[in-house]
Amino acid sequence: MKIFAISDLHLSISESKPMDIFGGAWDNYLEEITANWRAEISDDDLVLIAGDISWAMTFEKAKPDLDYIAALPGKKVILRGNHDYWWKSISYMRANFPASIYAVQNDCLRFGDTLVFGSRGWVCPEGKQTAEDEKIYKREIERMKLCLSALNKMKKDGDRVIAMIHYPPFNSRRESSPFTDIFEQAGAESVIYGHLHGRGIRMSRVIELNGIKYYLTSCDQVGNKPVFIGDR
Repeated sequence: MKIFAISDLHLSISESKPMDIFGGAWDNYLEEITANWRAEISDDDLVLIAGDISWAMTFEKAKPDLDYIAALPGKKVILRGNHDYWWKSISYMRANFPASIYAVQNDCLRFGDTLVFGSRGWVCPEGKQTAEDEKIYKREIERMKLCLSALNKMKKDGDRVIAMIHYPPFNSRRESSPFTDIFEQAGAESVIYGHLHGRGIRMSRVIELNGIKYYLTSCDQVGNKPVFIGDR
């Protein structure tokens, strides 16, 4: 099983929302994703998608976007992003997702000897936070702790651990955060995140901190090509 990752697809198949207004990286991006995905990935592989799946506001309108993802090869694990307003309860998602799509939300999933856990996260502070940001940040840390608890109940010797988070788990100075501390406690070897777009971002596509590789996988940052993480 090969493992790939990509995020921030921002699909709008049922209600056309042109993405090329955000720059040339979004020209024909869906066609490029489809071609690159089919060229690299088989049904035996695992693809991690770290949020911002669809612009839809309801699950019903997001269904064509989910069906598009489901029709692509591989098993897909998706995480809620800040724009996924269509996302309902995790029990509803799991009951209604197409067969090849799995949702992770404040918990952990097993695929063979690979464990995948994740939560949305929030903006890591550069300095003083607003009261609202601080409230959400602390809440998201607690949710990631739930992931760690679920992981620890499932983890066996020899398991590989991969974490997913939508927001970057550190600030632009790449300082440690409660999120990175949790990933280290979990024994994660890789962390997948997205959210960042455009030419002006101050983050490398892959960085290594304390033995963990962090992959920025927003589709416009990776040339609309799923990023190879490893195989088992």
